[in-house]
Amino acid sequence: MTVIDLRSDTVTQPTPGMLDAMATAVSGDDVYGEDPTVNRLEAELAKRLGFAAALFVPTGTMSNLLALMAHCERGEEYIVGQQAHTYKYEGGGAAVLGSIQPQPLEVQADGSLDLDQVLAAIKPDDFHFARTRLLALENTMQGKVLPMEYLAAARAFTREHDLALHLDGARIYNAAVKLGVDAREIAQYFDSVSVCLSKGLGAPIGSVLCGSTALIAKARRLRKMVGGGMRQAGSLAAAGLYALEHQVQRLAEDHANAQWLADGLRQAGYEVEPVQTNMVYVQVGSLAEELKAFAATRGIKLSAAPRLRMVTHLDVSRAQIEQVVATFAEFSRKRQCRPSN
Repeated sequence: MTVIDLRSDTVTQPTPGMLDAMATAVSGDDVYGEDPTVNRLEAELAKRLGFAAALFVPTGTMSNLLALMAHCERGEEYIVGQQAHTYKYEGGGAAVLGSIQPQPLEVQADGSLDLDQVLAAIKPDDFHFARTRLLALENTMQGKVLPMEYLAAARAFTREHDLALHLDGARIYNAAVKLGVDAREIAQYFDSVSVCLSKGLGAPIGSVLCGSTALIAKARRLRKMVGGGMRQAGSLAAAGLYALEHQVQRLAEDHANAQWLADGLRQAGYEVEPVQTNMVYVQVGSLAEELKAFAATRGIKLSAAPRLRMVTHLDVSRAQIEQVVATFAEFSRKRQCRPSN
């Protein structure tokens, strides 16, 4: 049975072309700055996004952590969304390893943070409070694309209030493809951007932090401190370069498949949120575990949650999407009730 894994776009396998690029990559010692393929990847992504420098790291969690620690000193604060990865899903690293205080705010329906609420959260210049240094956004946020006008407003806001602005751009290329713009147009508003190569772009590992020369120099020192130096990492960097060259525009296929999945589930009687990119959220309520188990018997891997997330990616075809819809419809018929009840 062929497995259809919709838990995340992190589960993708390298394509044959990517494996060939990895096999022929030239390597050196990256901790010494001598891996030519890593250097090329860093230079290429910095250029593409309009930054002076970049740093290749193993994971998006590390990339975001290095950014937060480079922007903020011990006892300082960053403002962030309650559902953002940098706050909720990365082990509390900023607080544990950086002694940086998070100030979480509720995320708006479109994935943004209300700038009036951000303003109210900024601490006065008083020794009773942590200094507010940074606003951290995420794009896409649970599959939602932050509007360009909002990014411009956030940039103007942070300049007015002397804050840095970081983007967890794990899926920045999904956002760019959805908006029909170059990713550089999104990145231009930020002081730093973290980009994951191992999600929709399909590389097996790796993220890149982009920023100023000074910020990346600080992040490079911090990378060594947290154990992120990878020595002969050229083959991994080659996968990232291949992804940037060959697997960006194909993200539109994932978005189309997600919409197809959402439409099919609605027709089968499920309550599905509007889709923008490659994430589909469906309300299944208390049936989450039962649905997960049933889907597994049909070769479909799901996470179990009342608000169930399914993520399309390069290893999921249109025919497999139709198989998923049929499985959900079969489950609904067997239950003889709407799964959102």
